[in-house]
Amino acid sequence: MKVLVIEDSARLQRSLQHGLHRSGFAVDVVGDGEEGLSYATHGKYDAIVLDLMLPKMDGLTMLRRLRERGSDAHVLILSAKDQVDERIEGLQLGADDYLTKPFAFEELVARLQALVRRRYASKSPAHVVGELSVDTAKRTVHAAGESVALTRNEYAVLEYLITRRGRIVAKTELLDHLYAGAGHGSENAVEVLIHQLRKKVQGNGRADVIQTRRGLGYVIE
Repeated sequence: MKVLVIEDSARLQRSLQHGLHRSGFAVDVVGDGEEGLSYATHGKYDAIVLDLMLPKMDGLTMLRRLRERGSDAHVLILSAKDQVDERIEGLQLGADDYLTKPFAFEELVARLQALVRRRYASKSPAHVVGELSVDTAKRTVHAAGESVALTRNEYAVLEYLITRRGRIVAKTELLDHLYAGAGHGSENAVEVLIHQLRKKVQGNGRADVIQTRRGLGYVIE
């Protein structure tokens, strides 16, 4: 999933970007509230990690303006232990969850996964389509009961499509998700990933799970 981290600590920025990337997230990182509001307004994010103490524009002001602009992005607040009033105000302004610093990175990942499931109206991390089963919490894939080994990008594409089941996803959207707006990759690279993914999850005569909508993109129904 794609996450925006708005945090002014360079050390924590590096730690979160590295850890979330290793956990399978595409990550954008910014260091102040004004830039964070711009990214959050114009980008498509499954979740936003928002620190409250930010330069240029504090986290609560940024959150208020984001909701005033109609954004429904799921927001997780990071706060110090003594910022109880700010956390309460943040929840009242439309934040979806919070963590107090210091926190366990594994808990942050679990809470982000829960927010993403909530965003796509799914209580369970398990997604089943025919003989294909994907567990987004364990990051495991099975086809006809057999474990399927995928590369990081292959899994990212499959997870993105299956959590948006029934919606056509354009190649450009998959590119943005995979590389977090870094300008890498190409539509041809997406086509290659889809081809490799199909061979792995649809082998041995299994049904075609990933369908192509010519000129539009891909869909799992």
